[in-house]
Amino acid sequence: MLIQPTPLAGAALIDLKLLEDDRGFFARSFCRQEFLDAGLEPVVEQANMSYNHKAGTLRGMHYQRDPYGETKLVRCFRGAIYDVIVDLRPESETYLQHFGAELSAENRTSLFVPRHFAHGYISLTDGAEVHYQVSTAYAPGAEQGLRHDDPALGITWPIEPVVISPKDAAWPLISELPMDQR
Repeated sequence: MLIQPTPLAGAALIDLKLLEDDRGFFARSFCRQEFLDAGLEPVVEQANMSYNHKAGTLRGMHYQRDPYGETKLVRCFRGAIYDVIVDLRPESETYLQHFGAELSAENRTSLFVPRHFAHGYISLTDGAEVHYQVSTAYAPGAEQGLRHDDPALGITWPIEPVVISPKDAAWPLISELPMDQR
């Protein structure tokens, strides 16, 4: 694996180190020790998948409040998505800054999302399929989200959302949340 830090401390892009021959390739997509060596939390408690019928499907911006904060390792196995994270750590130098990257079946890149980051994506292709490894089981009472179009976040999505759930469309602006829910 090739682990590359992002501008947001604790977040990383993970690319595969392909061992190729005439059969195709082999690559390690997760290694607990390599994650530890890179300062990333390697706990996997749950694995989730999402499928998106249409390009322009937006999911996010999701996170879980403490004590159920979670790390995620996100990869797109079919099609392509534009994945975005937002730093919600008030003490961080990059508080409320975001980072986005294209994850696709073609580039095989993963995004490691640290605790206390909001996460969301927009599908760039029809039939995009996404896999998440998550450090903490889903806790409905700790679920929170932010508006994908919050001006305070300034996220520029590469395409206009055409499908978004009523729940995701109704998340509050960051300015509307008490500090203990960020």
